[in-house]
Amino acid sequence: MYTVSLEKFTEKMEVENLTPDIDMSEIEITQADVNRPALQLTGFFDYFDHHRVQIIGQVEHAYMENQGVEQSAKMMEKIMSYKVPCIVFCRDLPVPDEFIRLARENGVPIMRTSLDTTDFSAEIIRWLKEELAPRISIHGVLVDIYGEGVLIMGESGIGKSEVALELIHRGHRLVSDDVVEIKKISDETLVGSAPDVTRHFIELRGIGIIDAKALFGVESVKDNQNIDMVIKLEEWNKEQEYDRMGLEENYIEFLGNKVVCHSIPIRPGRNVAIICESAAVNFRQKKMGYNAALELYNRVTSNLTHA
Repeated sequence: MYTVSLEKFTEKMEVENLTPDIDMSEIEITQADVNRPALQLTGFFDYFDHHRVQIIGQVEHAYMENQGVEQSAKMMEKIMSYKVPCIVFCRDLPVPDEFIRLARENGVPIMRTSLDTTDFSAEIIRWLKEELAPRISIHGVLVDIYGEGVLIMGESGIGKSEVALELIHRGHRLVSDDVVEIKKISDETLVGSAPDVTRHFIELRGIGIIDAKALFGVESVKDNQNIDMVIKLEEWNKEQEYDRMGLEENYIEFLGNKVVCHSIPIRPGRNVAIICESAAVNFRQKKMGYNAALELYNRVTSNLTHA
């Protein structure tokens, strides 16, 4: 199971730490969702999501003011007794000194942000879903072609990096070469990125390692990209039948998600970079409702019907 340190959360969300004397080094966030403890402030603790970050918004704060500091402190202490990761007050709402004292005694950090409760909660959930997402690492190259994330796979030495280099020359952006880290953000979305060590580097056999960002500029690279389609490069086999129409889609599965996959045979004279580029554009057309293969099929069928 993946976790996010509270220190990383604090830095990323740019929240104000009201209890800096509490050691956060051992506190980990394990849930991507957040909890607004409105029911807990009334005393109802059944099904309390205590593993989540606790968010105090305008409604919860107004309720506590109405109940008084003494009663609210009792409920807040009970919430802290569950060892929640942290409690965040939104909208720069004032935090009573009694809450700070209880936080120190229970070792539960209290933080504050100026952001609106809804916006802050949405941003936390979006970021944590990505940080805590299931992930795998695969051998391949990920390139952003006209906004479509194209994952190029194939045996070692077949020319994936050279294709990526040609695509960069044609104005597209490199995400990762050699190793691609894939995260499952949702049942519909896979996001690919490069390991920190190899980010922006390309290995070219016979030349060595090159830095795409240094050679071609920052516009030639990208930190992460949704994976929309896969292109598998394979050695040409004259005995094998290859798809020449594309009426039916083939898929490959990562972490339970299916992604459209095309197998491209490699032989001398084929410009694989242009093929990848054309495949990305064709994929985009299909998403917009136009299928060239189906259009041709309908024309042929119509001609045969009227013959």
